[in-house]
Amino acid sequence: MMINWPPRLNLAQTPTPLTRLERFSTKFENTNIWVKHDELTGLEVSGNKIRKLEFSIAQALEEGCDTLITCGGVQSNHCRATAILGARLGLKVHLVLRGESPADVDGNLLLDHLAGAEISYLPVKQWAGHTEFAMNLAHKYREHGNEAFFIPVGASDEIGLWGYISAMAELKRDLEKLDIKPDYIVTATGSGGTQAGLIVGNALFGLGSRVVAFNVCDDAAYFERKIRYDLALWRDRYSVELNIDELSIKTIEGYDGPGYGLATPEVFATISELARTEALFLDPVYTGKAFHGMVKELEQAQQGRSTQLPGARDVVFIHTGGLFGLFPQRQNFNFNLSG
Repeated sequence: MMINWPPRLNLAQTPTPLTRLERFSTKFENTNIWVKHDELTGLEVSGNKIRKLEFSIAQALEEGCDTLITCGGVQSNHCRATAILGARLGLKVHLVLRGESPADVDGNLLLDHLAGAEISYLPVKQWAGHTEFAMNLAHKYREHGNEAFFIPVGASDEIGLWGYISAMAELKRDLEKLDIKPDYIVTATGSGGTQAGLIVGNALFGLGSRVVAFNVCDDAAYFERKIRYDLALWRDRYSVELNIDELSIKTIEGYDGPGYGLATPEVFATISELARTEALFLDPVYTGKAFHGMVKELEQAQQGRSTQLPGARDVVFIHTGGLFGLFPQRQNFNFNLSG
């Protein structure tokens, strides 16, 4: 299918590597785990968000905007990436963060401040109105002669969706070089944009894999609605001839723990084990939960129990970054510091 790509900036360090977890894969009799290393899309902007922002910020510049407004949690990877890319491109960035201003500036929030982002905090009870709050900010900027462009949480909309459509074109080239046909492509999902892009890219480029996501918040029904909505907007905006009703949206529940940004001790143990065995670092908000859930499902399959990943011989895990989110949660790791 001929694809008419929208405006895009080259901001990420791509292509990212696709490698097999040599030691960790030995835990499973007939399964190879591969990692698409999108934690290597850059240093300070590492992770999946930059792929989406290449399209979102390109659209902002097309519309003559000089200010970016976006929203997320206090430790949002997306907000950090937006703040840093704004500084790189000479754009003002205003972040609307969920919750109260913390006493300690750490992790992603530290980088937000260093990059010079303007920050507004919106209490959790008022978070349902964050889009309206952002629109009011855009109006105020306009009154002062600035044109502001609003990017939704995670850049997960019909524009940002292109980020992981293009990533799937890249992944297809990786797979062809390695002569791999993965049964599953696995990702964490929090705002749905990466999941949606993978699903569309899988269909457009004929990878023939099953895209499976592990939710880190909300539930499968939410992602079904959100992704169907974004896909419809994407199809209509870009006049793409793709039957989106036939696309499968698979979200595996049960591994999101106490809530968004909160992980169980088992997730922290998985993060520690992978760091020790493969020098691969996950975060407790997104990748740690998704990888832990994937491992548990693969273990069930090996034990002959019911699993949501049946017949998994080759599995590609999309590492969406999040390293800076480890630091504010360092108290959850059990280290022997006695020497």
